[in-house]
Amino acid sequence: MTTVVKLGGAAGNAIAPVVDELAGGPADVVLVHGGSEEVDRLATALGRPSEYLTSPSGVVSRRCDPEDLEIVTLALAGRVQTEIVRSLGARGVRAVGLSGVDGRVLLARRRRGVRAVVDGRVVHRANDRSGTVETVDVELLRTLLAAGLVPVVGPPAVTADGELVNVDADRVAADVAAALAADALVLLTNVPGLLARIDDPSSVIGRVDRSRLEEFLPLAHGRMKKKLLAAQAALEGGVARVAIAASSHVPPIARALAGDGTVIA
Repeated sequence: MTTVVKLGGAAGNAIAPVVDELAGGPADVVLVHGGSEEVDRLATALGRPSEYLTSPSGVVSRRCDPEDLEIVTLALAGRVQTEIVRSLGARGVRAVGLSGVDGRVLLARRRRGVRAVVDGRVVHRANDRSGTVETVDVELLRTLLAAGLVPVVGPPAVTADGELVNVDADRVAADVAAALAADALVLLTNVPGLLARIDDPSSVIGRVDRSRLEEFLPLAHGRMKKKLLAAQAALEGGVARVAIAASSHVPPIARALAGDGTVIA
């Protein structure tokens, strides 16, 4: 059974339970990571605080001009990924860190600007360095899995022309899961799943039929909307089920697959 696990990077996420579980030896796992908290921390330290943009459809994303992309690359491909691989190695798990640039494992297309709502008006931000993944090097990932290694994959990605672009980590996880024909995609985050009431952690919606996923999008706030859109992409790509669950629940992957959170299938 091949499982793609995406570990959220916002405040409140927990890496240790995931590392502990992987040290117990689950079947083939590809770990995809974000790192928004570390990006924000580094951006503030460098005197360029992060800015978030909201699209006309309500999707929240990071401003990513060339200077922002440098910070994203330093934070994600540098500190976050290195720390995950170090933590896995300390527990005896052989892991290999891959940004999308390494081996061109994530080949992407750069967006030609983004649309955002600013002061009630829709504006076009032309100098954007974000993109969408077009191909995943499945052969490279399968080679690592066959060797008993855990691939740890994260942004940025690279274009065919060699340009770095930031890509959404939830969508990266969906693209990797679909490309690998994974049995499941697990999106671990800092909330227990999709909530019927945003301020009530006990209001987790346990199961969503894939045919009704669009109906639940209005319940998704902030980054959760991206997770539902990533889940939709994974399911459309052939992944059998997607689970959204808390990274802090122990053991997080097994519990998510057992229904502790929101399962979309």
